[in-house]
Amino acid sequence: MDLLADPFTLAMAVLAVVVLGLAKGGLAGLGALATPLLALAIAPASAAALLLPVLLVQDVVSVWSYRRTWSGWIIGWMLPGALVGVVLASLFAAAVPEDQVLLALGLITALFGLYRLWAERGGRIVAASSSPGWIGTLFGAACGFTSQIAHAGGPPFQMWVTPRKLPHQTFVGTSSITFAAINWMKVPSYLALGSFNRAVLEAAGLLMPLAIAATFAGVWLVRRMNSARFYTLVYLLMIALGLRLTWQALI
Repeated sequence: MDLLADPFTLAMAVLAVVVLGLAKGGLAGLGALATPLLALAIAPASAAALLLPVLLVQDVVSVWSYRRTWSGWIIGWMLPGALVGVVLASLFAAAVPEDQVLLALGLITALFGLYRLWAERGGRIVAASSSPGWIGTLFGAACGFTSQIAHAGGPPFQMWVTPRKLPHQTFVGTSSITFAAINWMKVPSYLALGSFNRAVLEAAGLLMPLAIAATFAGVWLVRRMNSARFYTLVYLLMIALGLRLTWQALI
């Protein structure tokens, strides 16, 4: 049966793909809302499997759009940790309660966003973070772990990278390449679990045109924002996302 035959499932899938597209276009943090949205209509495992091919296509648009603005230093430190996180989540997925992971992630994300807004209140200038690269590897492991579980790797990335005060397009380009690599790291475990069945791939294929259009829309929007406004929006989205993940874990 076509996964998108039900009107409610179709509506949630369209909304999830638009959210992912805006996130891939540069509105960091929104992407972690996509799986919970689609999981309102279908099983969480099926939701994650359906969205991964969509993410892979959106990554192409995002990486190409920001191919000249990215930090190799940040990516180089984060990706080894991300690989460890993806492997650990794949091996111990059955033993790790997803609700507890999302609860911890939600609370930390919301508190971090609130702290950064407070620290930068009134346009106050805060010195950029200069934490060592190995800290980024630890956050990379958290990115890989939460991304494998629920495509929710954005918050750990933001927690390490936003305080570094990169130009906002460099921030987005770095995020694009990092998560493009992480999403390909996740493919073997999805294949091993048989998650990419015919119904999932057909549904993902139908959503591809919308996925590409939504990503370009996100790129267009982000390129017209200044850095100060961009980071304020990121912190607000982190608070909203943190509260949403916390609520999802508790209900």
